[in-house]
Amino acid sequence: MKIISRLWSNINLKTRLMSVTTLSISILMSSLTFWALTTIQDYSVSTEIRFSRDLSMLFTYNLTNLIDSNNYEELRSFIENIYLSTSSIKYVQVFITKGNFSISLPFYDNSFHKLLQLHQNILQLKNQDFTFNIPIVNNSTIFNYSMTNITIPLIKNGRDLGVLNLGINSNPNIYLASKLIGDVTLSVFVSIWVMVIISSIFNFMIITEPVKELLFGINSISSGNFSQKITSSFDGDLGDLIISFNKMSEHLESYEKKNVYELTSEKAKLETLVSTIADGAILLDTELRLLFVNQIAIKVFNWSNKDLIGTMIFHHLPLHVNEALLPLLNRMVKTNCLEKNFPQAQEICINLNYEFFKTFRLVLATVLDQKNQVLTGLVITIQDITREANLNQAKNQFVSNVSHELRTPLCNIGSFLETLIDYNFNLSFKQKMQFLRIAYSETQRLNRLVNDVLDLSRLESEYNYTLQPTDFIQTVTSIIRTSEIIAFKKRIQIVCEISIYVKLILAHESALCQVLSNLISNSLKFTHSGGKILVRIYPLLLRDNYDKKKESLFSNIRLEIMDDGIGIDKNFHKQVFDRFMRIENYVHTLEGTGLGLSIVKNIIEKHNSKIYICSEVGVGTSFWFDLFVVN
Repeated sequence: MKIISRLWSNINLKTRLMSVTTLSISILMSSLTFWALTTIQDYSVSTEIRFSRDLSMLFTYNLTNLIDSNNYEELRSFIENIYLSTSSIKYVQVFITKGNFSISLPFYDNSFHKLLQLHQNILQLKNQDFTFNIPIVNNSTIFNYSMTNITIPLIKNGRDLGVLNLGINSNPNIYLASKLIGDVTLSVFVSIWVMVIISSIFNFMIITEPVKELLFGINSISSGNFSQKITSSFDGDLGDLIISFNKMSEHLESYEKKNVYELTSEKAKLETLVSTIADGAILLDTELRLLFVNQIAIKVFNWSNKDLIGTMIFHHLPLHVNEALLPLLNRMVKTNCLEKNFPQAQEICINLNYEFFKTFRLVLATVLDQKNQVLTGLVITIQDITREANLNQAKNQFVSNVSHELRTPLCNIGSFLETLIDYNFNLSFKQKMQFLRIAYSETQRLNRLVNDVLDLSRLESEYNYTLQPTDFIQTVTSIIRTSEIIAFKKRIQIVCEISIYVKLILAHESALCQVLSNLISNSLKFTHSGGKILVRIYPLLLRDNYDKKKESLFSNIRLEIMDDGIGIDKNFHKQVFDRFMRIENYVHTLEGTGLGLSIVKNIIEKHNSKIYICSEVGVGTSFWFDLFVVN
């Protein structure tokens, strides 16, 4: 049932209506045919029964007179003559009540017993007030013959003389008609369906299919497929229509190829020109749909593997870009379309952070129809100004930081010298010496700042160090000895762990000394009294199983400087290597130029390595880097 329901749901409405109509007509015609044939058959049967009944009644009249007169010989002769002269009579059986006498033609032994049983039934019906003057008629098959059986009681003057059982051959056509009615009814039903199916096939092949093919061709032409042709051939007006359609399709296809070639050539020239420029380019229509995007713009907005053409631009932009860009675009469209005012190009700067943080300048301009001066689109030019913005920011930050760092010691020196000049006679010798020492200290601070700025400037240039074999142990030892004086005053312990397998490394000795000095100086600066600084130098193994006899198993050594000082918050791990970045700006306890770690980072990079940091507030800080070993 589900399969039938699914198949029915897949049939279109027209086919459904046609099927229901055909079914209704076929059922109606079959019913009418069945009713007509059945009516004819019933009439034939009733006619035959009336004939048999009339014949038997005529036969009965003569029999009752002969039986009543007890003239059995004449009775037998009469029955025999009637039986032999009437071909439609199949058998005659007469049962005479008086004396239980019977006559049967033809004679059968078992017929007598049937007559006895029949007579008993008749007597039983008589006792039940059966009206004996009405014959009993039925149809049966006896001896492989279909016949009409008529049982007539022989009554005269109210006396029961006997029973006549007469068998008359039935008309065989009547019984063949019973089977024929079903066959004819079924044939009518099937014939209607066959005619409908043949008509549908003929209609589909001759009319429907060509019309559908023509309609499909028209839809293809309207959708821009001018190469569509109709291959079917027909005669008459339909054939002429198809020929005209194919000619029209050929003309349209020719015009299309010509126009497409011209447009493609112009588009290729434009795309080649736009693709060669270094800036990104986006072309929009008046509804802000994307019409063209060059590869630079796709790369800027990370639009690779996206279907862009024909979609709204704001579906593909980050939220902050839409908030800045859409008001300008909408205002430009409104101004041009409604107010017929053509403003100058506008520009905005946006920041994008897909793989790298970059700054871009977006220049917005209108595209006008030169003939009608109507807005046809908008152009967005994208310029990468990241380097320009970074340089400008670095310049401003550098000038600001250097100005601040120079102003503070200069103000201090000026203040103390001014005090010495104004109050020279009122100050004691001890106070004067204190002021002079402070002024000298600030002068040294200025000197260090200038030297650091010069060092950083030199390091950030394209100048590269000449790396030579250097005794790393001796270099580290000398720096630690120098730092132990300050560590002793602050009661800070410096522990040095150096592997015996560390000998010569590739380095610039003076630059490496500056790195070690800055890192240890930072640890001393940010470690409280009673703290500890650990300097570790060890080789990096190339295999898990280290053989002491084979020193060539490692090619790098690592230097770690760890302290248990105040630590650095994770938010500042990336910023500690920036210029003028000082942790004391956030703890407000120490002073410095803020250039030390920036110098360290640049020196390590000149050694083809990187410096790393691991720190936690209140726990301590660890810096480490790797250097190449001299084989």
